Amino acid sequence: MTDRAGDLAGMAQVLWGEPPGPRRGPKPALSREGIARAAIEVADAEGLAAVSMQRVAAALGFTKMSLYRYVPGKTELVALMAESAIGVPPDLEAESGRGWRVRLDAWARALMEPMIRHPWTLEATVGPRVPGPNELAWVEAALTALEGTGLDGPERLDAVVTLTGHVRGIVQQAASVPGGAPEAQLGAVIRELMREHGARYPALAAAVDPAATGARDEAFDFGLARILDGLAALITARSG
Repeated sequence: MTDRAGDLAGMAQVLWGEPPGPRRGPKPALSREGIARAAIEVADAEGLAAVSMQRVAAALGFTKMSLYRYVPGKTELVALMAESAIGVPPDLEAESGRGWRVRLDAWARALMEPMIRHPWTLEATVGPRVPGPNELAWVEAALTALEGTGLDGPERLDAVVTLTGHVRGIVQQAASVPGGAPEAQLGAVIRELMREHGARYPALAAAVDPAATGARDEAFDFGLARILDGLAALITARSG
């Protein structure tokens, strides 16, 4: 078995397998959930690169070897961290009477919240990996919201991927700027440049002029609305 195949097998076991069974004697002080929480605290404070089995063990007051009974290594630990940090999706059934668009809007906004709190989840959820039960529950919730729209399975799945990509893009931008308002900060820089160079870029100068457009930081709302508009047009075409 290759290292990659071994990593995937380890992820599957940690995310989908049963936790280690109880032993005789006192209740064990460690658990997968507790290990993941400790690792999340390290990643939130210092980034994913700071997470190691040794570091997490020290934070919990155990030896590194103690963790291996619950988590085989860092690859599996990161998968467990992402699964725990993203959590379960919102219950969209309360919005079911208001249509697919309201439900997907709520879904996208709910997905952004844990990713903004834990921006390292962007790095933790790329590349070959095994998604966990929580992650697949998010996909299931969005796909269910699109049932009855006339879109087929691949189209609905593509819609979920597109929405997820929009959320990830906004989170990535927010994570790169202190204060989490990249559009406002970039706009301020560009407006300052336009004071001197606006004649060379008249369309850009007009677009960022707060007197004409107001100060906005609405890239998430704008992009989400346009994606949903596109889906609405496709759904209308299917029904017609």
